This record gives sequence, structure tokens and C-alpha cells, in this order.
Amino acid sequence: MREDGVTQVGEGPRAAGSAAGPLGGLAAGDVLAERYRLEEHVNDDSAGRQVWRGVDIVLRRPVALVLRTPGGASAEEMLSAAVTASRVVHGNLIGVYDAIDEGERAYVIREWIDGTALRDLVADEGPFDAERTTSVLHAVADAVSALHASGMAHGNVHPGTVLVAADGRVVLADARVDSTTSNEADVRSLGALAYFMLTGHWPRAEADRVTALPDGRRDSTGALVAPRQVRAGVPTYLDDLVMDLLDPKLALPTAQVLTGELARLDTGDRMLFGGNGTLRFADETAPAEPAPRAATPRLLVVGGVALALVVSGLVLAVRALNADATDPPSARPSTNPAVAVSASAAPQPLALALAASQLRIVAPVGDRDNATQAANMIDGNPKTLWKTTGYKQSNMGNKKGIGILITLDKPQLVSSVTLQLSAPGASAALLGGSAGAPDSRTGDKSLVETFKPVAGSQSFGKDSGTTMVFSTDASTPYQYLLVWITDLPRDPSESQYPYRVGVQEIVVEVQ
Repeated sequence: MREDGVTQVGEGPRAAGSAAGPLGGLAAGDVLAERYRLEEHVNDDSAGRQVWRGVDIVLRRPVALVLRTPGGASAEEMLSAAVTASRVVHGNLIGVYDAIDEGERAYVIREWIDGTALRDLVADEGPFDAERTTSVLHAVADAVSALHASGMAHGNVHPGTVLVAADGRVVLADARVDSTTSNEADVRSLGALAYFMLTGHWPRAEADRVTALPDGRRDSTGALVAPRQVRAGVPTYLDDLVMDLLDPKLALPTAQVLTGELARLDTGDRMLFGGNGTLRFADETAPAEPAPRAATPRLLVVGGVALALVVSGLVLAVRALNADATDPPSARPSTNPAVAVSASAAPQPLALALAASQLRIVAPVGDRDNATQAANMIDGNPKTLWKTTGYKQSNMGNKKGIGILITLDKPQLVSSVTLQLSAPGASAALLGGSAGAPDSRTGDKSLVETFKPVAGSQSFGKDSGTTMVFSTDASTPYQYLLVWITDLPRDPSESQYPYRVGVQEIVVEVQ
């Protein structure tokens, strides 16, 4: 794990009027305000401020110093945010110790954190699982909730301002105060943070960024695709929560309400650098810091309104979290204490162990390209693959497509089908049917003509990447699945037949 300290601050959207000028003349060993000795210049953040590791020579403790020039009116936003944040003491907020304006420069003294920015942690280790995502999101939401309770919005919730300390503590840093800051924007950013942890992509457009994050994955219309369509294994309830928080058409819950519900989902172990068990609801009567608690979803009363927490088993939906107390009685969830709400924990998707006999290449016209290589897609080795032959056209000319038929042992509720491709730019859809067909050209034609798109799945266009995750609504059992590829990317190493693609691995997950 890196120990970058506060290199990660200032990574959100640049605040209006926040650009700082150059800070020359400072060197390690200089003492500011007769108290804070500069030890090491760590970096310059996205607002042009210098970040230093230092020492408070009075209290003999390490500190971080964030400096900008000039001071005065141009530093008002930074100093105001620091003063306000210093009044809120919370375990998941970075401690702010001092804010000083010397006219020619201004600086904020705050807690030094030995740790790693969430941005870098995901870049180094890959997207998080549901448990880890929930634990980090709960910690950040708790910090945001504390700020909101004090009357302050954070204004800069971002993967670069969330630090994970070496001891596992999650800390939110670098609050901003400007005209764009609002409680609602903070809650929306919590949804973006969860999307980033689950996918490695940041789903918010930001200008004037110094360190860009990969944009959220989008479909051919430019709409953001759900985490489950980017990566297999994301539980439905977490996928729904993230997309609801990011949907501008939906009203948002408060940070306090969201924190309360995340507390019910969080296992409480906060083991951020390893697995921490199955995600589950907690009994609302348990103490504040329990061992993992019984999975007993109930109705939670907020502001006199009972919030139904059971949607498709264990879905946590923002629509329920934000239930309006002004709704007519007929539109409200029942508040009758006799109403019993029961649900079992949402099953985690299970990846099937497929045999070579369960895969078949489908081609109603022409050859079944390299059919003998089909088993390479399920051998667990991405270096081996099944690859189409080369074509002169991306749509394969008269062939119009080629497919991979997957035959399951029995009809099952399919959660997702994931393809790892050798190159981006292919187009494909997931089809399904209740019956197979003979292993022949006529049989292949019958499959393509009779199979329909799997319920809830989304097709991928030419703007797709190397990973295709076909998520489903898991409501209809399927025994026969057909990945139907209709466009191929260009292989620059080929000239005569340059269009082809390989499938390195294919994974089917069921409920």
C-alpha cells in the first residue's frame, strides 16, 4: 500500500476563483507562524496550491500544510471552508488545526494521514467488491452527514479526497465552499463515489482537471450504463442504489437517511484490505458497534413515514429512502406495526463451472470460425482464446454475425454473462431461448431466428470496451444463451482481412 499522506487532496472540480499563484521561496526547514516547520513538498493540487508535510514544533506532531498565494480576499473560500470544517469533529473527517492569512500567502494546517487516496487504491487493486464498497461509502456518508448537521456542505466528495489510512480508517478531506456547493450535490457525489469503487470509472463530467479519472461507461446514446453492465457480480440492490443516486430525475434522500441505511448494510468490520463476509441487513435493535447481526429487514420510520426496504428481496432504493411525508395516505407505505416485512438476504451471484461440451460456435451462414478453440473461453487463462477468422467488413458481410451458444445443465436464473475480449470495438447482444437446436447449419439458423434478447440485458455497440457484462433482471430462467456478435473491430496487424476479435474468457453467473 502506498503511503502518500496528503498527496491526494484537492482532486475534485476546481472551485470558482480558486486558482492560486506560484509559491516561490519556500524550502524544507522553513518555519511558518513561528510554529510549523516544512519538511517535504508533497505536491501541487488541482487548485494550484502547494501541499507540504510538516511538523508542529510546539505540539511535536506531524501535520499537513496547504498553502496558496496570494492570501486576503482570494483565499477567503479556502480559509472559510477550513474554519467551518474545524468545528466538526468526526472520525471520518480530516482534522483541521489552524487557518492563517498572512496577506501575501494563506495556509491551512491539518491532520497528516499516512495512507492512500481511494483514487489510487482502485487504480492499484481494481474495483471493489460489494462489501468493501459499502464499508467505504458508509464511512464517507457518515462524514458528510456530520457536516450537513453542522450546516455545512462539503462540496468536494471525490475519489481523490477520500483517503484510506494505513490502519484502515477512511477519511474525507478538502472541503470546498462556493456557489456550487450544496447538500444535494454531496449526496449525488456519494453515488458517483460508489460507482467509481464498483467500476473504476468516474461518472461525472469535470472541467479543468489535472488528474483525470476514466469517464463512466456509456451506451451508444451517451447514457451512463449501470455498474452491473460494466462488471459482473455487483448485487442488484447496490446497483439500484447507485443508479438512483445518480438519476437527476429522482429526488434524493438526506445524507443522514442514506447513512442510516448504509449502516444496516455495512457488516461493521471495516476490513478495507480484505474480504469481510456476506453483505446483509442488520437488526435495528442491535447496539451501535455489534458483531455482524441477524438479517432481519424491517420497516424503518423516518419523519413519521415507514420506508419499505424490501424491493426485489433486499434492494435499497432511493425512491423508498426519500418517501414524501406529504403523499396521500393511499400512496404511503403502511405504518401499522402489525405489518410484517420479511425477506431473505439477496443471494450472491454464483459463477458456473462450464465444460467444453456446453459451448458451441453458431454460424447460420459460412463456417463456424475456429470452432475447435471454443474451450479456450472457459479455461481460466486469458492468454488462450477463441478468435474469429478475419473479414473484409466489420459486419462480416453476408454472414451478418457469429455466435457462442452456452447450454446450461438446467434452466436457471441468470444474473450476468461476461465476455473478456482481445480488443475493444465489437458489437454484441445476449439472446436466450427455452430449447436447443441440432448441431448443424439448419439448427444454427433456427437458434438465431427464434432466440430473443434476454430480459434486462443491454446490447453493446462499436464504442464498447474489452469487457462486456450482459446483466439481466434474473426473473426468467434460461437454459440456452447465445452471445451474438454482429460487428468486429479492426486488427491493425492485418491488411487483407482486418476485422476480427477474440474472446479470452466467458463467465456465466446465476442466482
